[in-house]
Amino acid sequence: MAMHVALTFDDNFWAPAYATMRSVCLFTHRRPELVFHLMHRTLTAEHRADLEKIRDEFPVELRFYDLDQSEMFRDIAARMPENKRLSNIVYARLLIDRLVGPDVTRVLYLDCDMLVRDDIGALFDLDLEGNAIGAVRDPAGALITGQRDLLKNRDIFDPADPYFNAGLVLIDVAQWREADIVGRMEAAHASGVMQRIYYDQDLLNLIFKRRWLKLPWRWNVVDARPAHDGIDPAIVHYTGETKPWSVFAHTFGSVAFARVYRHVMTNELFYRFARHRWKRWWKKKLGLGR
Repeated sequence: MAMHVALTFDDNFWAPAYATMRSVCLFTHRRPELVFHLMHRTLTAEHRADLEKIRDEFPVELRFYDLDQSEMFRDIAARMPENKRLSNIVYARLLIDRLVGPDVTRVLYLDCDMLVRDDIGALFDLDLEGNAIGAVRDPAGALITGQRDLLKNRDIFDPADPYFNAGLVLIDVAQWREADIVGRMEAAHASGVMQRIYYDQDLLNLIFKRRWLKLPWRWNVVDARPAHDGIDPAIVHYTGETKPWSVFAHTFGSVAFARVYRHVMTNELFYRFARHRWKRWWKKKLGLGR
């Protein structure tokens, strides 16, 4: 049975996307079953070629989706609140059911700032017990929704309701489609709710309230620090400001599995990505674009 994995990213995140994909491949024996759905924008031919090299090492299938050619995505990205740090690519996962083919009935969505350390086959085969999705509870959920003193948006969220991190979502595609996520987002935008909440993650928590299966914590360990090295997380999620490709991660040991991550990305790509980020930083400083 095919294991469908979806990632969303723009050209500035092509190397982390590769690292996440390669970590999935490295830590499963079911490599021939893997189908990666790569939903991207602004991807250069050079960086697409880097992603395609994964097939030289593993017997996987790659399906590319150019969101720059999607009128629906361009419309949503232009109108919805913009995430300055993550870019409007965050809205791409909401379109998964509209992008994947009819052969896909279940898909595992992964953020591209993740390192997989265990066999996702065990996760992919889980019984969702009738729920639309499976996800891991976010330890900072009440703070994300309520913010200072947990008082904000109390008319929208109840802090007593479990809140999941949407960096990993195991999706029943039929129920995802039935939820009419894009329609619900349009309604939330018209009512002013989208302008008040934390982008698509909050929206998904509203749509799938009490309709999600709580997965074991080890499948999405957020803000992964060195202390997490010893508790054997299945997936580490680098949600903090310091990422494993940052020089500070290696100099000060501030994130979990930083050395492992570098070699999962591969040394060659790791240093090429560092040069890409350095050039981008200088362009911003000099006002020469993003």
